Amino acid sequence: MPNNTSMKWEATSKKAFQGCEWILAVFMLFKVLLQYVLIHPSYDLHRDEYLHLDQSQHLAWGFVSVPPFTSWIAWIIRALGNDVFWVKFFPALFGALTVYYAWKMVEELGGKIYSKIIVSLAIIFSAILRINILFQPNSFEVLSWCAFHYYLIRYVKYKRPLTLYVMALILALSFLNKYNVIFLVAGVLPALLISKQRYLLFSRHVLFAGIVFLMMIGPNIHWQLSNGLPFFWHMRELADTQLVNMSRSVFLTEQMLFFLNSFFVLVIACIGSVRYQPFRPYRFILISYLITMVLYTYLKAKGYYAMGLYPVLLAFGATYLGHITTQKVLWRGVAVAVILLAFIPMLRLAFPTEPAWKLAQSKERFSKVRLTRWEDGREHDLPQDFADMLGWRELAYKTDSAYLSLKDREGVLVLTNNYGQAGAINYYTVNSLHAVSFNADYLNWFPLGKPIRHVIRVMEEEEDDDDPNREQERSLCDTLVLAGKVEHPLAREKGTKIWIMKNVNGNLWPVILDEIAQHKKHE
Repeated sequence: MPNNTSMKWEATSKKAFQGCEWILAVFMLFKVLLQYVLIHPSYDLHRDEYLHLDQSQHLAWGFVSVPPFTSWIAWIIRALGNDVFWVKFFPALFGALTVYYAWKMVEELGGKIYSKIIVSLAIIFSAILRINILFQPNSFEVLSWCAFHYYLIRYVKYKRPLTLYVMALILALSFLNKYNVIFLVAGVLPALLISKQRYLLFSRHVLFAGIVFLMMIGPNIHWQLSNGLPFFWHMRELADTQLVNMSRSVFLTEQMLFFLNSFFVLVIACIGSVRYQPFRPYRFILISYLITMVLYTYLKAKGYYAMGLYPVLLAFGATYLGHITTQKVLWRGVAVAVILLAFIPMLRLAFPTEPAWKLAQSKERFSKVRLTRWEDGREHDLPQDFADMLGWRELAYKTDSAYLSLKDREGVLVLTNNYGQAGAINYYTVNSLHAVSFNADYLNWFPLGKPIRHVIRVMEEEEDDDDPNREQERSLCDTLVLAGKVEHPLAREKGTKIWIMKNVNGNLWPVILDEIAQHKKHE
């Protein structure tokens, strides 16, 4: 029986622990606010964000580029006013919740307040901060993987069946957000099967939770089958245009760079998984990480695909670090200092905190680490992601001006070359224009059958353009007029031209439908 002294100590410890929750709240609030100051207000949204925001106007159980979850969040953003504040709020919120679950993982692993502070700092000041500045599926992916690992630890620890259903719910939402979660499952299942915890899989509740998961993702699977499995079109396009340029060495190098300032915490996590007795029931998580990493490396995946695997490793590392430095205050201070100070160079490279013209003046700091080399293989004045946040408002306003220049504004089709152009015009327009494109999901969003009188054609300049005089467009209308072009010197869309095709000849729909069919066949 515990004596009065031990009971008082437990009560005091519990009270002290509860008093530390305000620190978690401060970290989460700081995380949200920080996301708003990492992008200078002179930048527009990123080209990918416009596509996801437009998906809110075409809700479905799937899209060519992504599953439906992001469109649901975009619908909420639109309902709240579609302002930039809300566009940035949700990825920031997902980042703050990632900190919350990492903190709670340390708690379940037996870590004290120091370990919780370490894991919070390691997540806040990492490449996850970069992911959370953009409205893309990646922010929720990292959150959902982190939450899944938290409940996985709780299931191993307490063996409560309800936890399985929570995990099924998280996996289903993660699947509906991004199919990349398949690789997480591909790592966890075999790791569990070869561990002493394999018995946890042999339960009727595992089967029932699996049924819940399948029921939740069923509508998306049906959508994929009904639309000819566009997921495979998208993956083939990625493999042909982007993954073909990736290498296994680059993938592995990026893993270290993402958490360079807290890399020592990851190393300590690996050591602790082997040496620290309380971690023994959870060693399969390290094995699952290794399995997933082998798969990614073999497939030459993009580096950030593995980002969601790290919060749980940081939680293990922070917990063990707290254990081995219990009586070493100096080393504890050094660990905090390293995480904070070593992040400063990353901050100067990864975030557009200054106007584009100012960053271009000091492009040497980007070129030294090859950030100014774009997908075209050439050197530019800015990193490609920064240039992808410039010129969009200018494009939209000039497209609006082209529309207003028409005396007869009935039957106007705004046709662009890529999803960034279409999405930006739709986001910034003040004339309720609805641009479409022969690119990505816009192939399915043409206003089929509506009469076309004029076409506003938005086209970027291409050096290998086989029709520089736009003879094809001239043959389809009475008059072709150049209404403007993007002139921002640092925008990736620099030189994009806005043409007005007045009084198109006859019915243009057969030509457009043939073009749509050709693009779908290509994809």
